[in-house]
Amino acid sequence: MTKKCVIIGSGLGGLSSGVILAKNGYDVTVLEKHFQIGGCLQCFCRDGVKFETGMHFIGSADKGQTMDAMFKYLEIDRDVELSRLDETGYDVVSFAGKKYRFANGRYNFIKQMLEYFPDSEDDLNAYCDIIDKVSAASSLHSLQHTQTDEAINNEYLLRSIDDVLNETIHNDELRNVLVGNLPLYAAEKGKTSFSTHAFVADFYNKSAFRIVGGSDHIAKSLVHTIERYGGKVLTRQNVVKIECDDSHAVAAVTDDATRYDADVFISDLHPARTIELTDSPLLRNAYRKRIKTLPNTVGCFTVYIKFKDKVQHYMNSNFYGYAGKSPWDCEKYSDNDWPKGYLYMHFCNTANHEYAKSGLIISYMQYDDVLKWEGTSVGHRGQDYEQFKKLKAEKLIASVEKEFPCLRDSIETYYTSTPLTYRDYTGTEAGGMYGIARDITLGPAARVHHRTKIPNLLLTGQNVNSHGILGVLVGTVVTCGELISSEEIIRQMTESIE
Repeated sequence: MTKKCVIIGSGLGGLSSGVILAKNGYDVTVLEKHFQIGGCLQCFCRDGVKFETGMHFIGSADKGQTMDAMFKYLEIDRDVELSRLDETGYDVVSFAGKKYRFANGRYNFIKQMLEYFPDSEDDLNAYCDIIDKVSAASSLHSLQHTQTDEAINNEYLLRSIDDVLNETIHNDELRNVLVGNLPLYAAEKGKTSFSTHAFVADFYNKSAFRIVGGSDHIAKSLVHTIERYGGKVLTRQNVVKIECDDSHAVAAVTDDATRYDADVFISDLHPARTIELTDSPLLRNAYRKRIKTLPNTVGCFTVYIKFKDKVQHYMNSNFYGYAGKSPWDCEKYSDNDWPKGYLYMHFCNTANHEYAKSGLIISYMQYDDVLKWEGTSVGHRGQDYEQFKKLKAEKLIASVEKEFPCLRDSIETYYTSTPLTYRDYTGTEAGGMYGIARDITLGPAARVHHRTKIPNLLLTGQNVNSHGILGVLVGTVVTCGELISSEEIIRQMTESIE
């Protein structure tokens, strides 16, 4: 008898779980409360131009690499075209105007860094050795289930980024450069594990790409695959309750009283939202309290730019600009020194990209900055909110203009979003960029397990395992591994590239 699985939420974790289970014989139904699927994969259009909201580029997608295997297995490669970022500088980091380029591949990366730091060859090799060691130690990140090293995994999960770098790299400036892209994971000094940094560094150093036409193509492709295997993805289905008996979850109930009975339930919602939907005594009060009080990552303020036609040449790199000499503590700011840093990049609207049609500037913003408008809804937040956004946008554009003096002249118009916007469109807690902050100082209590005390209710998404496309998909393998086995899923993935 075919087992039924209901998945709540259509972010990357929910949709990829749906594909894996549908391919393995489950009757899958994905329920999405909004009219648009995708979570952080969503895009939006303004004035004829498309903008991404959450996921802007990916790594390790060359033939035979981890993301290539995952894309083939999930059948995303059928629908999604990739555009390679500059291999000599996929990331560019600038401290007070002094620029450093990140090149793809270990040899080229070290060679490029030695142009800036000629006396640091031994340190750079030691750093890359650790990155390689940490990445290879994780069987799921390397897709080699038999190759795992728990001692390495545990050591670098428990040590902070700055702790390991202080031990390995003797040049202060080089230490800062190596974490110049830390907004990709909202790292905090003394709190974020070195493993998080290592996985991100390895992921993009192998190869880096943008998604032609926007990240929503990934979401749409996953929906197509679920449907090919007999599953369903339903929008405007707002789940308000996960109904349970004494031992199991039995149904997801929507706000119009529709019941979706199933054998297995997977929630792609923030864990705090999931437990609010579930009144089972199997979820103890201590667990509920811990989940609700976990810290979330910082939010962001974004300026979405529409460029004048054929004026702004396409920038095939991601640019991280900092006012000072360090990328750390940019989330700690005042009105006077915001923004301390930003990410500026262009969207790959088409494969032929001599000129950019659109781009974004993104900088940290605390939820407290917009707390006074918390009870308002999109489009109805008042003139003071619009003025707040305009002032922030102009300040952010002015900051970027220090590095790109002609930027303002190339802008036709721009749009903005705050942590409130992000919260409402993607369902993230307090508009946090990457969900729950994995603070190593909190020990195991900072991590959310994919299993719950309700045996047939599982969790997926960026709050389980890690954020980003690789972190979420690795978490998907872990979650679905409860039903199929992660060994079998990895075998199937490996088979897909042979």
